[in-house]
Amino acid sequence: MNTRQQQLDAFNRLLDIMDDLREKCPWDKKQTLQSLRHLTIEETYELGDAILDNNLQEVKKELGDILLHIVFYARIGSETGDFDIADVANEICDKLIHRHPHIYGDTEVENEEQVKQNWEKLKLKEGKKSVLEGVPKSLPALVKASRIQDKARGVGFDWEAPHQVWDKVQEELQEFQDEVSKGDKDKIESEFGDVLFSMINYARFLDINPEDALERTNKKFIQRFQYLESKAATLGKSLADMTLAEMDVFWNEAKKLK
Repeated sequence: MNTRQQQLDAFNRLLDIMDDLREKCPWDKKQTLQSLRHLTIEETYELGDAILDNNLQEVKKELGDILLHIVFYARIGSETGDFDIADVANEICDKLIHRHPHIYGDTEVENEEQVKQNWEKLKLKEGKKSVLEGVPKSLPALVKASRIQDKARGVGFDWEAPHQVWDKVQEELQEFQDEVSKGDKDKIESEFGDVLFSMINYARFLDINPEDALERTNKKFIQRFQYLESKAATLGKSLADMTLAEMDVFWNEAKKLK
């Protein structure tokens, strides 16, 4: 592994390259905070894919892309005189020190849960009116639900045992089925949301990340469906021309592969 000095040298090299690109490259010169935003989101999802695939070479590559974006934003901030990369680094350093009094102060904690609780209490002391303020509005709903529940747990608003959460799941499923039988689309959608929210809650109690779990299923379905398509192609058929029974044979073959 690289020494600390080598790491600092590499980061300094990136800063120098960013300066060059901003001053000399037509594309880089045009970019703004707003124009980079959607690209940063895309890069973050690509990092997430690499992590789910446990592809460490891709993780390294995608981390580099995100680091470039951080440096890019800081360079733009320095041009307007609002902030530079040192301000960005010092800001997070100061926050980490403040939010970890059990490391940099005299607070004592016994476990991870107490660390989370202290974190949320400190955020409220910093002026936040709600522990839920830190949940970005633009997060995908599944991730947002998980973060909302996690933050509520940080201040003690939570179930005590997994079986209580599972009972809630069963209750929500029954309410959902009741509304399905009545046929009111708006109420059906509302109750379906409650079912998903309670399932995400249950996943949290089982220490399962619901986003990762669903993405694994997505990947699994894609692999099996593409196997089905390839098998149909070898027979000179399209899926639209096959019966469900015919497709099911290849689907079961795909399930045995992985």
